[in-house]
This record gives sequence, C-alpha cells and structure tokens, in this order.
Amino acid sequence: MPGVLAALAVALVGAAAALLGRVLLSSAGASFAVGRRLAGAAERGVGSLLDADSLPSRPVRLTGRPRCPDPIISERDERLVALHRDVEVRLPNGRWRTIERLRETRAFELWDHDGSLELDPAAAAEPLVAIPHVWRGSPDELTGRFRPAVERLVAEHGSLAEARATTRMVSVVDHLLVLAAARRGTAGAIELAPPSGGYVIATLELDAALRLLGGRSRPRLLAGAALVAVGLLIVAVGLVLGLIMLVDP
Repeated sequence: MPGVLAALAVALVGAAAALLGRVLLSSAGASFAVGRRLAGAAERGVGSLLDADSLPSRPVRLTGRPRCPDPIISERDERLVALHRDVEVRLPNGRWRTIERLRETRAFELWDHDGSLELDPAAAAEPLVAIPHVWRGSPDELTGRFRPAVERLVAEHGSLAEARATTRMVSVVDHLLVLAAARRGTAGAIELAPPSGGYVIATLELDAALRLLGGRSRPRLLAGAALVAVGLLIVAVGLVLGLIMLVDP
C-alpha cells in the first residue's frame, strides 16, 4: 500500500505540473482550442458548397470576403462587419477589471467568385482572429462614459495603475477564413450555422492566424506547453505504477 500511495503522489505531482502549464499558456494569451478547430478543418470555397451533392458532416474552413450593405462605420471611416473592444483598468493588486465590453456586428454575405452564403458574426467565437489594436495609458485619460466606472473603482480600491483598450475588427476589405457548419434549411437551401463554440473568424492567412493564437509571450508559451506535456507524462507513469502495484503488490 505505501507503494501505491507513492505512485498516486507522483501522479498528483504530474497533475500539478500540467495545471501550472495551463496557467502559463493562458497568461501567454494562447488559444490552442480555437487554433486546433481552425487548423483541423478541411478548407472549402463558398461556391463549392453550393455545388455539392452532399454537405460535409463536420465544420469546414471557408475562404471568402464579406459583403455587407449596412456596415459599421468606425471613427476612422473604416467599413466593418465586426467590432470587438474591451476597455480595462488595472487595480492596485495587479488585476485587470473590465469597464466596457463592446460587441457590435453586422450580418454579411461571405462570397467568392462562385457564390455567397449569409453569416451572422454575432455567433462568432472569441477572440476574433485579427491583429488587435491595443492602447495603453493612464486611467485619467478615460473620459466621458468611462468616468463613472473609473471613479467607482478608485473609491473602492484606491488609485488605478493603468488602463488599456483592446480592439479587434473585421473589415469588408478583409479576406476571411471562417470555420462554419453547412446545412440545408427547411426549404432545401444551403445555410451556414455556427459550429459548437461559435464561428471562428480570421482576417489572416492560416499560418499567421495560428501564430497569433499561439500567444504573445513565446518563452511563457514554450514553458507552458512543456509543463503540460511533462505533467501528463508523469500522471500516466504514476497511474501505471499504481495499477501494477495493486495487481502485483
């Protein structure tokens, strides 16, 4: 029995290492689950779905451009179909607190030269796979609608250290990769539907999109991935040793 307990202790150490690795990956901004979904799907043109006798049973990675008659007009006169912005302030304890979470979208047609299909980016998974525009500055620079939230947090927690705003956009001029499920509607027409977890919408080529989803801190990313792999290996070794000792004490 002491041997079994020792093996279980080894497995617990491995689990702790794997958990620490997941924390490091998360802190590096990595979105491996989204990347796996996007990279693992077969790539199709929009028109190829319209001509298909049978539809794929699994989500596919579609390529095309957005076409929208009523786009969002940004402050810089950009014509957008999706605008995600998060405004945060850093509390004295180092944690970030969100004071605005903007999600504005317009339904659009995803088209190529062989056809088009409608898509509503309100059902998109997060994050949008687009290069983020990040502003950093003093909380005192947040004026207008942000002031009440800033003043409330100052009253509750004390002086705020920093502010940042992260904006991701999908423009009508972008060439998109979209992970979507294809199905036939009640009238028999082909429709796009969000797969489990939502549409994955990328404004980058696949390799660049996967690098972006890999996170912003490469050393932390590599350390996290290594800890997860080693931790899972240790868990497996500990469990196997425990089973062997139970069977042949």
